[in-house]
Order: sequence, then C-alpha cells, then structure tokens
Amino acid sequence: MSRVSYVNGRYYPHKEVNVHVEDRGYQFADGVYEVILVKNRLLVDEIPHLDRLERSLEALEIACPMKRQALKMVLEEVIDRNKFKDGIVYIQITRGVARRDHGFPKTSKPTLVITARPLKITDKSTENKGAKVITLPDIRWKRCDIKSVSLLPNVLGKQAARTAGAQEAWQYDEEGFITEGTSTNAWILDHQDNLITRYLDQAILSGVTRLTVINLAESEGIKVVEKPFSIDDVKNCKEAFFTSSTSFLTPVTQIDDTVIGDGSPGKFTKKLLFSYINYINERPQNELMR
Repeated sequence: MSRVSYVNGRYYPHKEVNVHVEDRGYQFADGVYEVILVKNRLLVDEIPHLDRLERSLEALEIACPMKRQALKMVLEEVIDRNKFKDGIVYIQITRGVARRDHGFPKTSKPTLVITARPLKITDKSTENKGAKVITLPDIRWKRCDIKSVSLLPNVLGKQAARTAGAQEAWQYDEEGFITEGTSTNAWILDHQDNLITRYLDQAILSGVTRLTVINLAESEGIKVVEKPFSIDDVKNCKEAFFTSSTSFLTPVTQIDDTVIGDGSPGKFTKKLLFSYINYINERPQNELMR
C-alpha cells in the first residue's frame, strides 16, 4: 500500500513529495510540528495537539495556513487516503519559501506538510520489560516549550542513547535537575508514592500525553507533584517512566549504571500504562459521540 502526503493544498504519492530548496524550514529550521496518534482511524487528543500547534506558531510569529476546521478536514483526508486503522500523522508548518536571509521575509506563504504512516499498537500493558535511559547535559535552546523543528541536540542525544544501548536520554540542566528526554517527558515515583514530573516552563515541552497521564493518575487517586528532580532522585526512586504520543508510557528500569527498584516495571507504572491503553482504545468512541 503506497503512502499519500499533503503539501500546500495538494495530495501526492509520498515518494513524489518535495518542497522548495529555499524553504526556511530546510535552511533555518524556521518552523514547528506536531505528531498525533491515530487509533481506530481517529486522532487521539486532537484538541490539545492543535492548541499546542497554534501556540508554537504564535510564538514564532508564523501565520497558520488555514483555519482549524479546514486543517482537521485535511488530516481526516490524509488518514483516509493512507488506509490504515492505527498510526500517526505528522504536521509541519514553516515560514515558507523566501530568499535566504536570517530576518523574517517581508512576504512569504507558510508551507504546510502532512504525512502519515501506520503504527502497530500492541497491548503494551502486558509487556514486562523496561527501558534503559542515560543522562546528558541539556544543550538545547531556551525555548523548549515551542515545538520547533530545530531538533539537532535531540538527535545527538537520541543517538548517544542508542550507542550506549539505551532507549532514551534524559537531559539535565545546569543545576543538575532533569528537564526531559530527547523526545519524551520524564517521571519518577518517590517512596511516598508521589508521582513527580517537572513543572511546565520554557525548559520543557508541554507534552499532550503528559497531561493525559496527569489526569489519569489523579483519577486513580495517585498524588501528582510537578517539581524538578535530580539524577540522584531518579537513582533512588521507587519507579520511573517516560511518556509521549508514540512511546505511550514506557517503564524505565535503569538509568546510567543504576538499576531502578528490582529492575522490572513497578505496579504504579503498570497500572497507569493499563489505564492509558484503555484511554486510547476508548477515546475514539468518545470522539464519535461528540
């Protein structure tokens, strides 16, 4: 089955998609993006994803190329043309094509690209393995709350993790506190059963899955504390995990050379993962009933 992508008003076979060589996303990383999970052909947490997309565009002073309702129709059409049940859609909006110059062009039309691909969504709640993470200094810019396509530090961090045989790298700031992963939000459970994740500021992205997990945890009677935590806090915690739209809620069982707990996913993590799997399975039905 061939993939279909959308670029600036037209649908193309994925292999034929291209953008101009002077697109500012290509030359300056002057753009933003979103990745949204698709379950049963419907977008999971569509509204908060589109809210964040609009906030990122506003922060970079890039005009949204179309109204939200029109964008939703294009997303639905892309999913339909790609003929999958479960997968992801990727949205990228740049400032557009202009003669190379660092300042904003006086006139430019934003470039909108939407791609999609199938994703096998297994019942991860039954998996009993955990992920290894390494720690690295956070070398990113100081506006990580913007979901920018400028991801080179994240790329280097992710590759460092893979070279070390790990699944993710958790980055730490100048004070030694964990900010977030290269593509995920970071969480720990302390020995008082407080679920801890860093508060929202310009050092981390406001993860959509992060917000969903906070809501799920609170509905399960788990106390959520939003505050910074250190590498030592992770090494001495009861449980740990990371979240994103594509990794869902992934247990962390080792950080650097330290095994967390008994080296297997903890009961709180497994409980939340089970709740999240149920959430994404039931969510499309809720969307249909709106």
